[in-house]
Amino acid sequence: MPNPTAKTPPLAGRRAQAARNDEVILDAARAVFLDDPKAPIAAVADRAGVGISALYRRYASKEDLLRTLCRDGLRRYVAEAEAGLADPDGWRGLAGFLERVVDADVHSLTVHLAGTFTPTEEMGRDAVRANELTTSLVKRAHDGGRLRPDIVVQDVGLLLEACAAVRVPDPERTRQLRRRQLAVMLAGLSTGGDGSSLPGPPPAPGEFDWRWRRRE
Repeated sequence: MPNPTAKTPPLAGRRAQAARNDEVILDAARAVFLDDPKAPIAAVADRAGVGISALYRRYASKEDLLRTLCRDGLRRYVAEAEAGLADPDGWRGLAGFLERVVDADVHSLTVHLAGTFTPTEEMGRDAVRANELTTSLVKRAHDGGRLRPDIVVQDVGLLLEACAAVRVPDPERTRQLRRRQLAVMLAGLSTGGDGSSLPGPPPAPGEFDWRWRRRE
């Protein structure tokens, strides 16, 4: 029989605290590196209110921390794309996916941190998966007749980057303005316009991959 006086090892509590500390560090890193991708890792420790040694226990280097931020953003993108595909309505699935990704601010990291670290093979696989899912979302919206036929999957990335560029000091106002711009863009993506063609050739597959080459 269990000993009623025995103490339960506080592993669960320690793990929970470690998870909370890690979340604080990642939130701080996101804020610091969005402001300045060249900021030292000590700036993250200061903002998180932890010692530099505590930060290094979790992340061996600044590059490791940057990879974690972008990996988490990529996985969030994949999860939201999968949720979009679960919607039986192709246009609604695409629009809902875009709204959730814009609210999550995934593409601010893409724009600011691309080329500042070497991606892992796992991140490469996640990126391939993200592209496959986005392609499926675009195809379903095309098949349903709501998405204008000259829109390609690469346009989705540019749309998300354009929304991510909207930023004011107040986070809630930033969210409102991004949602407004996304609504304007979704109206332009819809086949309900005047039937005119988009100017210039569409972005090509891989045209923006150069950003992820490591800059020395």
